Amino acid sequence: MVALSRRAFLGGAALASLGGGTWVFRRAQVQDRAEQLYATPLTPPAGPMQVYHLGHSLVGRDMPAMLAQMAGAGHSYHNQTGWGSSLRDHWEPNVPVNGFERSNDHAQHRPARAAIGSGDYDAVVLTEMVEIADAIRYHDSPDYLARWADLAQAARPDTRVYLYETWHHTDDGKGWLNRIDRDLDQYWRQQVIYPALQQSEVPIYLIPAGQVMAAFGRAVDAAGGVGGIISLQNLFSRDEQGRRDTIHFNDQGAYLVALTHYATLYHRDPAGLPHQLTRADGTPADTPSAEAAALMQRVVWDVVRAHPDSGVAA
Repeated sequence: MVALSRRAFLGGAALASLGGGTWVFRRAQVQDRAEQLYATPLTPPAGPMQVYHLGHSLVGRDMPAMLAQMAGAGHSYHNQTGWGSSLRDHWEPNVPVNGFERSNDHAQHRPARAAIGSGDYDAVVLTEMVEIADAIRYHDSPDYLARWADLAQAARPDTRVYLYETWHHTDDGKGWLNRIDRDLDQYWRQQVIYPALQQSEVPIYLIPAGQVMAAFGRAVDAAGGVGGIISLQNLFSRDEQGRRDTIHFNDQGAYLVALTHYATLYHRDPAGLPHQLTRADGTPADTPSAEAAALMQRVVWDVVRAHPDSGVAA
């Protein structure tokens, strides 16, 4: 991978510093330069990948395990997560990562700084905390995204760096779909990725999982339900009292997010991938029916190819 030149990418962009380390750009100039960066898709990987996942419970244990099953022999991964942890929390040695011991009590954990700085990984997937607006305002999101990207490429120049676009609570008063539609440009690009590109010389690509969730929900609604899935809510977990979680996916949601990672990282159409998978602990997952999985696979491939910043050719 060729390092991104600051001068070539954002030279001359007018910007002003705000509190919390974020940046405000002149939208037209930034968009033009971003389009130059993402106009040339990445070359598909030649073989199995070694992937590092950094984040929180929207990474979890089971989603990376499902991705590994989809990718097949040779794919390997490690991760580090916390409870609602930001990129800053994982970076700063004196900032506690909530739930660290319980979240990382498994064989696939590898300490983040040492792992990403080792050069062992073909791809590093970075995950910011929920809510993204709070991550920007209080946790210096673009600054720490740039720091992790720099660490990855300093260790290995051809490592591909991705930001995993997540989502907000389904009961958000501004409307879940409205925010998914708005936030990709307003927050993820304009206030996280683009400022990080200004600070770092490392290209940062997008895993558009929030966009996939929204597109799948709309497809299910349009069809009046598919293969046992009646609405987007069927992708979210329930607590012991049966109350629907507003942020955490269940096995079906994990399957959809794993498909999105697969299509983005491997540049492959996920059509035909198995829909009966296991969790990280080896137990059978409650993954989607064949009909629902087929729709998920079509939606994922359409969405990933629709976003040039995924690095995947349209």
